[in-house]
Parts: sequence; C-alpha cells; structure tokens
Amino acid sequence: MYWRSKDILTRPEWSMIRALYKSMGYTDEDLSKPLIGISNSWNTVVPGHYNLRQVSDYVRQGIFQAGGTPVEFGGIAACDGIANGHAGMKYILPTRDLIANDIEMMVEAHRLDAIVLLGSCDKIVPGMMMAAARLDIPAIVVVGGPMEGGCVFDGRASDITSLTEGLGMLKAGKISEEAYAELEDNAGPSCGSCSFLGTANTMCCLAEALGLALPHSGTIPATHAARFRSAQESGRRIVEMVHKGPSARQVVTQQALENAVRVNSAIGGSTNAALHLPAIAYEADADLNMERFEELSSSTPHVAKMNPAAPLNVPDFHAAGGVPAVMKAILPLLHADALTVSGKTVADNVAGAPEPEGSIIRPLDDPWSQEGGIAIMGGNLAPESAITKPAAIKPEMHVFSGKARCFDSEEEANQAILDGVVAEGDVLVVRYEGPKGGPGMREMYKAMKLLYGRGLALKTALVTDGRFSGTNSGCFVGHISPEAAEGGPLAVVQDGDEITVDVPARKLELHVSDEEIQKRLEAWTRPKPNITRGYLSLYAKLATSAAEGAVIPHKYEE
Repeated sequence: MYWRSKDILTRPEWSMIRALYKSMGYTDEDLSKPLIGISNSWNTVVPGHYNLRQVSDYVRQGIFQAGGTPVEFGGIAACDGIANGHAGMKYILPTRDLIANDIEMMVEAHRLDAIVLLGSCDKIVPGMMMAAARLDIPAIVVVGGPMEGGCVFDGRASDITSLTEGLGMLKAGKISEEAYAELEDNAGPSCGSCSFLGTANTMCCLAEALGLALPHSGTIPATHAARFRSAQESGRRIVEMVHKGPSARQVVTQQALENAVRVNSAIGGSTNAALHLPAIAYEADADLNMERFEELSSSTPHVAKMNPAAPLNVPDFHAAGGVPAVMKAILPLLHADALTVSGKTVADNVAGAPEPEGSIIRPLDDPWSQEGGIAIMGGNLAPESAITKPAAIKPEMHVFSGKARCFDSEEEANQAILDGVVAEGDVLVVRYEGPKGGPGMREMYKAMKLLYGRGLALKTALVTDGRFSGTNSGCFVGHISPEAAEGGPLAVVQDGDEITVDVPARKLELHVSDEEIQKRLEAWTRPKPNITRGYLSLYAKLATSAAEGAVIPHKYEE
C-alpha cells in the first residue's frame, strides 16, 4: 500500500532521512508505517489549550493502536481573553493565517501522510481547518473541550466574561470589591475553552458540522474522561483515513460549508464564523460569499439556545446531545449526504442522536426563533456587508435609532464608557479597527460588557469595522465593509448623525444624503498606519476585507 512518506524513506536512496529519524529513537518498524503528524498547540498561556498535552497522549495511543507512527510538532496559540481590551488584540486574528501557514510548512517539508489538529480556541481551530483544506491530505480536528461554568453571578453560572460585566457594576457601585474579588477566583473553575458559546466553542461545534471532527467530540468538557476516549478514537481513525480516505477536501466541500453556516445559525454561534467559514472556503476552492451566508442563515431557525443568549453553558448543551442533536433536528435543511471524517455521511452520524429535550435544543417546528442566529446587514453605512447576531439581541432592540458618538479606537470608546460620557440613546461608532485599519480587526467585547455593567446595554448600540466576541449581547453591528481605513462611509460619520440599526430589514443606515456622504468622502484623508513594521504591517497591506474573510490571499492568478 502506498502513502507519500514512503517516497523519502526507502533504502538506500533515502537512508540519510531514515538516519535522522533514528537519531531520535525511531525504529525500522516505526518507519515502515504511515507518518501521522500531530499539530499540537498546547501551551500554559491559554486555558483552552492547557490540557492538550494529555489529549495528545491519547491521540498518540490511537495512532499506535491502528498501525501508524505519530510525529508531533508544536504551533502557536494565543488567548483572546488575555489579549482583550489592549494592543494585544491586534495580533489575534492575524495569528489565524500564520497557523495555517506553519502547519502547511511542517506537513509539506516532511511529507507527512496525514495530520491530527489539536486546538480549542478562537483563531486556532479555524486556522487549523484552513490548513487542512489547503493541504488536502487526511486530516482530523481534536479539541480540548469547554470549561465548566463558574460560581453563580447575576442570576446564572458565571464565566470569564462576567469579570468585565462585574467591572462595570463595580464602577457603578452595584457590587463591592470583595464580591468582585470572589468572582475573580471562581469564574473559571477549570481549564478549557470558555464555557459560553463564544467563537472558540462555536468553531469547535462547526468542526463537527463541517465533518472534520468526530461526532460528539466538539463539546465534551475539558475535564471529562470522554475527552480522552474521543482523542484516542480520532488517532485510530486518522490511520484508517490514510488507507481509505477521505482527504480533507473530500470533506470540506461546498455542501459541508453550507451545513456549517446552517448549524452556526441554528445554535446562535459567533459572528466570527462569518470571517472563518469564508476563509476555510477560500482554502477549499469553494464559494461562500456574504449573500449566500445570509440566505442560509436567515432560512435556518434558531433551535439551540445557550449563553450568551440564555443562562446555560456549552457543557449543558453537550449533555443535551450537542451538535449531532442539532443536526438531527435541522436535518431537512442540511446536505444529509455530505461525507465526514468518520467515513459516514451526516445522516448516518446523527441517526442515533437524541431528540430535542426542550430546555436547550428545540425541534425544527418549534424553535426558539424562526430567525437564524446570524444576520448579514447592508445599507448605506455597510455597502459591502456587516454582521450582527439576532440570537444575542433582545427583540425590543432589533430596531434601534440614535445619535452617533464617534471614536477612532477601541481605547477611546472604552474610556468614554467608564467615564460616564456615553449616554442613553447613543450609537457608538468605533472605527479604524478593521483588518487593515486596526490593523488586525480587534473585537469590541470589552465595550459591550462595560455598557452592560453600566446598565446601558438596552439603551445604546455599537457599530464598528472591528468584530465582536461570541459572548456579546446588546445591540451591535460589526465587520462593517468597506472599513474606515479603506474609505468606507464609516470613516465620515460625524457626532450627532442619526444612525438606525434595523435587524429585520438587514439595514444599517446613516441618515445623511448620498450627496453629503460623497462630499465628506472627497474631503477625507486616509490616516497614517499606526504600525509600520513586523507582521502586523504586512497583514495591514495584504489582508482582504472582512466581507472576504480577512484572509491573506495566496493563490496564483494569471
């Protein structure tokens, strides 16, 4: 049987390479088997990746059991939470393309036969799936799992973001310093990706929906023994895939991507999925534009509700049946014959999933909402597109009009909220935070949480060319394209201009005439870059718009 590492491991021509492996203790027996790469993003910086060393041990066991040889290498993984609210967030989204590039380099340089991708968090899992689609070898995603919810706070199990909500409450005199310190100690009770349905857990769910992870594997809590059993099973399965397929692009098809968009909408997943799924589609040579994203999202009811749209967390969702139960509930809307890494179709995978239990997952004919979790906006303030999340916005806030209060950076907006400058009826405009303008497209998570803590979440709105955390709620619109730094209309909004967010109509409107907008744009001058060296400078020059996934394009075009 042929696999590609044989090309560089046959005697006598390639004995030098064999000798290099043997210098590390590999044997002739090891080198007679498929070489299975393990891209492990374990580190002790990111809670979601803290357990991946142990998870990797079980993947290795499975590979050995199935007759493969594991070869492991590390990769970067940054924490959105630790990087949040300061200059570090500029670096987070750009790591996604670096991760994809690094995995490509390691796999191709060493002619590995397949790859197991170990990650958990916001940009790491999508970067790994981008690499899988680009490489088109057998690939499987294994995640570390979510942490459990923390102590009770504000009427529900706390999570890491409760600290930012609590900060607003502390500044407003609503809680004591002692209560705040106790929250700090108990909001994150274990390692794992954050317990709510933010971008991390959304993308772990979508790895399942795409068919790149084994069924039920995306939401097993980080501390459960089932996490290790699933990892071992994934190790066995990847060796089988070397012999029998499928390869990554046989899984990541147009149909699989459309399934993932529908699942994202059905679970009320993160707005960042509208960045990451198009980026994966780009690598898979598929077509997933914002128009198609909206068609799929708006026609998929919201059937699974969890934090931030409801009190219960992702471990509760897992106990209710997780992604397979959701896919079973919406199966009439899916491409049921799409192939997955299990070797079975979507329909086969979900056949044994539980029926909707009602408290988290509801049936297709009785959803939480007929409107999907994600909405793609248009209008004169977002000519190319913008993103919002109806599933996280209270119905009374689906239409909001107010006066613009403009800020040219996240820091300015956050300080204004803390200083009590922002008032009821304001629409905060936070600009020059897009892929090029930031650079790096920071998320406005902190601003939204501070508004919540100040009691302004249902009295204001925030619009930005930056992005949002999957845990944000309130009234918000992000990913505004073209971004301000590219001369989009957002650049010329002035304090006092009236803005309307109309989610049902999918419109983000600046109540200024077209002629006045054009006059302002003609007088506008592009700001000088705020970072002029290093990777961020390169990213600012090359990144596409948010509407195209904010990728660094790399395909040759005549």
